[in-house]
Amino acid sequence: MKKAKILIVEDETIVALDIKSALLHLGYEVTQCVRSYNKALESVMANKPDIILMDIHLFGDKDGIETAIAIQKIENIPIIYLTAYSDEKTISRAIETNPISYLIKPFKRDELNSTIRLGLYKLNKSNRCNIETKCVNLGFNYFFDLNNEILYYENIPIKLSQNEKKLLTLLVEAKGSLISFSEIEYYIWPDCAVSSSALRTLIYRLRGKLEYKIIETVPSLGCKLTPLF
Repeated sequence: MKKAKILIVEDETIVALDIKSALLHLGYEVTQCVRSYNKALESVMANKPDIILMDIHLFGDKDGIETAIAIQKIENIPIIYLTAYSDEKTISRAIETNPISYLIKPFKRDELNSTIRLGLYKLNKSNRCNIETKCVNLGFNYFFDLNNEILYYENIPIKLSQNEKKLLTLLVEAKGSLISFSEIEYYIWPDCAVSSSALRTLIYRLRGKLEYKIIETVPSLGCKLTPLF
């Protein structure tokens, strides 16, 4: 299973390293430990973390709440505040950034882990809702974004070659109608003749990245999508 990527934004090096050690022990990937507003924004753009652990007191003239607001203009990344501040004014400012949670230092490792897992659950649920809304449901938890030619299994993108993208796009746009092998060949290789084995190999590779039943091959005729059209 892919490890969740976590960015630590903490101005105290010893505290950051302690949090990093705890996260690694819990099985997460730490993309970076940074101390300031600018470094946090740079790290978000470079590493695309899944979750950010944000201290409120940071090095420099901008605090963690201001940093969170700036990050949310770049990427919608769940934020968990880890801070010693518990006054009403600070909490009210933090709440406006819609964080996953607000943990007061010192906190227990189990508390941090459960909070991160809750954040990842909410993120995955949100991503899945977005995918289901904008993509074509192929069945068996596979979805295809026609506009961007991206295949997903649940909310996980699956890498396709250019020809695999073309083939799947053609089949999805046909909405379950049979596409002849000759039509597929012309669509994918319009400027050159190809062997039948090249087409069979392409179909085989694409079927290997999907639930096998999604693409139905009709011998000597063509193929089509089967589940939800």
